[in-house]
Amino acid sequence: MENRLAFLKTVAPFSLLPEDVLSGVVGLLQEVTHTKEALIYQQDVSKLRGLDIIVEGAYDTFFYDSEQNHRLPEEYGPGTCYGGMSILLNKKRSIRTVVARKGTRVLALPRRDFRGLCLAYQEFFHFFTARYGERMLNDEYAHFVKPAPAPEENFIAADQLFSRRIETLETRAIVACPANTPIFEAAQRMKAGRVSCLFVTDEADSVQGYVTDMTLRDQVVARQLSASQPVADIMATPLVSIRAEAYVYEAILLMFQTKTRYLLVKRGEEVLGFLSRNKLLSDLAQSPFMFIQAVKLAESNRELKRRWEMVPDIVNQLLSRGVKAEIVNQVITTVADTIAVKVIEGVLAEHGPAPAKFVFMVLGSEGRKEQTLLTDQDNAIIYEDKANEQRELVRAYFLRFATAVSDQLNHIGLHFCTGGFMAKNPKWTHSLSHWKRNYQQWMTESNPETVMQFSTFFDCRYLYGEEPIMQELQAYLHEELRGPQDRFFYFMAKNALQYEPPLTFFRNFRTFAQGTQQVFDLKKTMTPIVDLVRVYALRHQVAGTNTGERLTLLRQQGVFSEKEYQELLQAYYYLMAMRLKKQAKQLMDDRTAPTNYLDPSVLTQVEQVTLKEIFKVISDFQLKIKVGFTKTL
Repeated sequence: MENRLAFLKTVAPFSLLPEDVLSGVVGLLQEVTHTKEALIYQQDVSKLRGLDIIVEGAYDTFFYDSEQNHRLPEEYGPGTCYGGMSILLNKKRSIRTVVARKGTRVLALPRRDFRGLCLAYQEFFHFFTARYGERMLNDEYAHFVKPAPAPEENFIAADQLFSRRIETLETRAIVACPANTPIFEAAQRMKAGRVSCLFVTDEADSVQGYVTDMTLRDQVVARQLSASQPVADIMATPLVSIRAEAYVYEAILLMFQTKTRYLLVKRGEEVLGFLSRNKLLSDLAQSPFMFIQAVKLAESNRELKRRWEMVPDIVNQLLSRGVKAEIVNQVITTVADTIAVKVIEGVLAEHGPAPAKFVFMVLGSEGRKEQTLLTDQDNAIIYEDKANEQRELVRAYFLRFATAVSDQLNHIGLHFCTGGFMAKNPKWTHSLSHWKRNYQQWMTESNPETVMQFSTFFDCRYLYGEEPIMQELQAYLHEELRGPQDRFFYFMAKNALQYEPPLTFFRNFRTFAQGTQQVFDLKKTMTPIVDLVRVYALRHQVAGTNTGERLTLLRQQGVFSEKEYQELLQAYYYLMAMRLKKQAKQLMDDRTAPTNYLDPSVLTQVEQVTLKEIFKVISDFQLKIKVGFTKTL
């Protein structure tokens, strides 16, 4: 008995218990010896009778993948416990597969007694739940622990869409001709090669553009152009390429975003072949990307409205099948972008050509490609500078144009921004020079109020129009950020510290009343991550607006360690998935407007523990930014 008591004091969770309690525990322990190597627990199958405390020998634990490979192997040696997380958080079933080595001796604490200790001693209970929360931040661990996906839905049949890489597809070979080839000869090559797309090369054999059957119809026959002219006169540009290592879904999203029908596939600088949008979509006849194609082909706002109302069902099905939240964000954003572009083109057709070159840009979550189902309009217009006598005429046109676009988007379901950050607001439709002055003023005259109000403009993204205008504004912004902007970064950093994770000193959820529930705001919980990553991205001149992309680039620059990167990324997209699931459920099951409020009492114990660990990660990074920015500045 004395030996067991002395041993128990060395075991981490039991060292947290009073000695008189430990003395009582000793009498409850049952000794088990494994005389030979044996499989004792099967992942998610075997029910545990109690907590195993290893005295001698070891447990070898791991997950099996679909091909029965051992994943995440881990050894539990003398003085460690196995089974606590499984009993508390996995319905008593073993989280991992466990093999006991020959000669392993174990002291087993019955399940009922183990639960009793957890109820009576919070620190003892917290030892197991906190460890589980830390593990769940590991993407691979969480993948094997998460529940089995829901039964297959008809709408989404192509699972490989999200796991298959382009290099596994059969790309089509490049058929090409030099830029000085006569058009009629190019058409002959297309006929001989039985292709509908012919690529055009320069003197160095580098692909510069392409010609299709449609090009010949629209640019040659319809315009009665001489077929003796060089094919370079009619080729389409620019070319869009993608890495062979990218995923299939990335290729399709890129095609929709760039409006191209063909993608060059590259490994390094080598061109491996090309992909056709029509071929890819026909292979994925029941994928969400066929839905995006249907949105693109919609012929009325009524049809666009009906398509937007279908998005929650698509989101729910994607999430139920285990598709990552960042991919779901991109699907929602691509649908919203496609709808907005359709509306813009329709309004331009109604109002007549714009009197100046312009850019319609999107901001905030839309600018970051992180839209949820509770989304509103955040947009603005930049137009080229015009002579004094034309300024009022140009401005009046764009305000009428912006009002029509916003009104139609609101009718479709992309609602007005409550904060007024829309192009229809005269504050946010201006010339390029005016926008440059805006950014300069926000940076040089920073204060807590302006930084909080205008930070969304540092997440701006081109959507429609003359992209060089947007590029000029971004180049100006990057140049300004290279200068002394200590005041600006100070207040941006302070802004990232405004929202504290909703966790009390005693690791309980800090909530507020909303109707009959006690809730916290998921969006505000995620805000510190968005703000923190934004300020680091601006300080280190990182391109892009998406939070995940910014994190990846910051890790590559060495700003974040691999551990910090993984923790922030997993925390952010865990919260995003939770937010999307709740909103889809509200829209589809409850038939109510979506919100960002979450009642922690409706969560499983696993979800509660994981959330608490995520809140700790956010707090740690707020401390990092406090030290890294506000103290030094």
